Amino acid sequence: MDAFSSSFMSTLSPPTIIPKPILTPFSSRLNISSVRIEDKPATQVTSTTTTTPQSPSTTSSSAVPKRRAEPSVLTLIFNAFDDIINKFIDPPSKPSVDPTHVLSNNFAPVDELPPTECEVIQGSLPPCLDGAYIRNGPNPQYLPRGPYHLCDGDGMLHSIKISQGRAIFCSRYVNTNKYIAERDAGSSLVPNFFSGFNGLTASAARGALFAVRILAGQYNPANGIGLANTSLAFFGDRLYALCESDLPYAVRLTSNGDIETIGRHDFDGKLFMSMTAHPKTDPDTKETFAFRYGLVPPFLTYFRFDSDGSKQPDVPIFSMTRQSFLHDFAITNKYAIFGDIQIAMIPTEMIFGGGSPFGYDPNKVPRLGVIPRYAKDESEMRWFNVPGVQHPTRNQCLGRGRWQHNSDGGTKCTIG
Repeated sequence: MDAFSSSFMSTLSPPTIIPKPILTPFSSRLNISSVRIEDKPATQVTSTTTTTPQSPSTTSSSAVPKRRAEPSVLTLIFNAFDDIINKFIDPPSKPSVDPTHVLSNNFAPVDELPPTECEVIQGSLPPCLDGAYIRNGPNPQYLPRGPYHLCDGDGMLHSIKISQGRAIFCSRYVNTNKYIAERDAGSSLVPNFFSGFNGLTASAARGALFAVRILAGQYNPANGIGLANTSLAFFGDRLYALCESDLPYAVRLTSNGDIETIGRHDFDGKLFMSMTAHPKTDPDTKETFAFRYGLVPPFLTYFRFDSDGSKQPDVPIFSMTRQSFLHDFAITNKYAIFGDIQIAMIPTEMIFGGGSPFGYDPNKVPRLGVIPRYAKDESEMRWFNVPGVQHPTRNQCLGRGRWQHNSDGGTKCTIG
């Protein structure tokens, strides 16, 4: 969902002359033309016809596209039980989780695209322009069999590499362990996190089916279930595709503009659980700051990476006494700031209300937590109640501007 633009190419590989890609039936030329930006016109509903999304077919840089694996008999049996759950126990309850609506038109799944040269049809690209623009986002490898949320798709990277007056476009899936296992099985295996757990019966049914798949050897959850579909971050001389449900996946852009997945990265065994998809890198010190949140104490853990990418020890925050949806945070030159918002895990809503395990808690008073950014423990963590944002539309999942201000009396105030 986030974009990453940088001239980091020279730091990843030595300058090379990019060979012209061989144009194949699967590698057509793309046009670069002028761009006009206008206000989006008012939406007009002219038809009620729903466009059924087509399952993407993976292609490679060779002339022969990759063939999908055929599902085994065991996979087909498990899929039949999955269809029973999706049809009789928990069908898509609303358009926002119905894949026939969510994955239609511009949101339909797309194929991989090997490195493809973009044709410049007017003017020229400056020879001094050298770098890459990369975007990450969800793109399901297989069409969902049941409810689907936009955030449930497999991570796909789209890049434009510009060098020597030429532009190369490429789209590749992040080869996560989940993506590889499902590709080899010829079918989706892991339940959708954001849309697959609605109510006790549906959650128990999907959880039981996934457990049976694990026992049958179809999937090993120890390898992670992350999608790497949320953002990109460059620190410690590595580029990472991130999702807060798993470890980062190291990726690289090759000299010819292709995107390769290096693998799941645990920082020499020091990061053994997930981390935020929105780490913050200090442009001066080159240090990177991050955190993770969990379903069991400590609900918040803060940590950082040195400029060379070496992970430092965890700082568990036990003063956060209940689970909260901590998607993002902020860093100043002195402090780290966390928002303990009203969106949280509410198991009773899932059990008795038939809804998602995540929900809005109107009785919870939002808080801001402030801790010195080089803290070694939580002894200096301070929490401030902010009842003024106690409203469903004022809970921030993504950070805004934070900075420090020296008042006349010399008091340093952190402002958000």
